[in-house]
Amino acid sequence: MIFAGHRGCRCLRIVFRRRATLAAGTASAGRIRPAESGRQELEQASTIVRNSVEVSANLALLGDKRLLFSPEGDAFIMYAVEGRSWIAMGDPVGPDLRWPELIWKFRELSDHYGGRTVFYEVGHDHLHLDLDLGLSLLKLGEEARVPLTAFALEGSARKGLRHTHRKLEKQGCRFEVMPPESVATHLDELKNISDAWLEAKSTREKGFSLGFFQPDYIRRCPVASVIRNERIEAFANLWTGAQREELSLDLMRYLPDAADGVMEYLFICLMLWGKQQGYRWFDLGMAPFSGLENRALAPLWNRLGAFVFRYGEHFYNFQGLRQSKEKFDPEWRPKYLASPGGLALPQIFANLATLISGGMKGVVAK
Repeated sequence: MIFAGHRGCRCLRIVFRRRATLAAGTASAGRIRPAESGRQELEQASTIVRNSVEVSANLALLGDKRLLFSPEGDAFIMYAVEGRSWIAMGDPVGPDLRWPELIWKFRELSDHYGGRTVFYEVGHDHLHLDLDLGLSLLKLGEEARVPLTAFALEGSARKGLRHTHRKLEKQGCRFEVMPPESVATHLDELKNISDAWLEAKSTREKGFSLGFFQPDYIRRCPVASVIRNERIEAFANLWTGAQREELSLDLMRYLPDAADGVMEYLFICLMLWGKQQGYRWFDLGMAPFSGLENRALAPLWNRLGAFVFRYGEHFYNFQGLRQSKEKFDPEWRPKYLASPGGLALPQIFANLATLISGGMKGVVAK
């Protein structure tokens, strides 16, 4: 085998060094794991998040994940440990040039403690970095992004959205965005709405890949609200990307007696507001199991996911979730799980479910 000069030799040395580090680390599986992230680390991450065009970077500010920083301190991986699974939430946050070394650092750290390296909901642009770690890829679904420069309520295709917007405004609803410095004065009211929503849905707070009501976290973000009769009926905290590349929302809560269609009204107003503010995209989030092909020659995971998407309505409205996003005419992009394959997968998915549900109690309950 012929390698291309000194660059090829350097690549070989890096690979062999990595493998030696991983082999040595496995023997240290009993050591104490890294501590949870503290306030100083969250403030460091906050600066990096403000410079990121990817709005999902804001999940680092929930405080429920550990943070692994690059040596330069300008990039990080957010992750949590459940069982033997070391699960990174999304791709690294920060300059792309830091990603390869940071991803390997995370791989070496997890192996040092006898863990499995997992990347959850990663994009397609840098999958080669996950493949370089020896991980397998599974498509989880597709993420919907609305191009705001083209978003409007005019035309026959937007008749339904236009009707919702006009109906709620006739009922006295109005839309407002609170800047972060004003959120603290409304925090008790927002907490009451959140608690009422949880009780009405007979559910509990989630975590990891989903936001939850945590005062310090809520105060960091602008908050969009729908107000009727001088009462906030619905709200959502906003994620804003650097350079006005992207806009999204995380926590979505409304009162049980709020106007019918209040959340769709909130989405419509927020997209119109985002367009006015000069944002390019609105991220509607992911539709799980969406975009998987149920074909005879497709991988087993794709066929299983397509089956669940089509016939899983009894357990979760997967098709309805996609259809609710489709009315905004989004562009779809795939999201993946990068992890060890084979027999490890069932345990990895169980660990993921535990993290997102906020513990085993949340797995068996709503």
